[in-house]
Amino acid sequence: MKEFRAAKRRIEVSVGESVRILRELQELTQSQLAELTGIPQTTISAIENGRANLGVERAKALAFSDRLRAFAGMKGHVSIRIGQSQRRTRDR
Repeated sequence: MKEFRAAKRRIEVSVGESVRILRELQELTQSQLAELTGIPQTTISAIENGRANLGVERAKALAFSDRLRAFAGMKGHVSIRIGQSQRRTRDR
């Protein structure tokens, strides 16, 4: 296994941009993500476009989505950064 090497450059992305990036990497539409998570498509759109906050409950819904968890390689917990705070959730 290759040794970990830190990125030369870091970029800042908003929570909404992170949601969109994960969704697009999984080749999901907003409607498909809504179906997987129970979050309305209009709310997902608002989150991705910075018109609505993700919030803890919605973050949990995304974290517990099997397809997104499998993509991120999450085992038993996920760290979700919301603004300046970080919350840790556990599998149900």
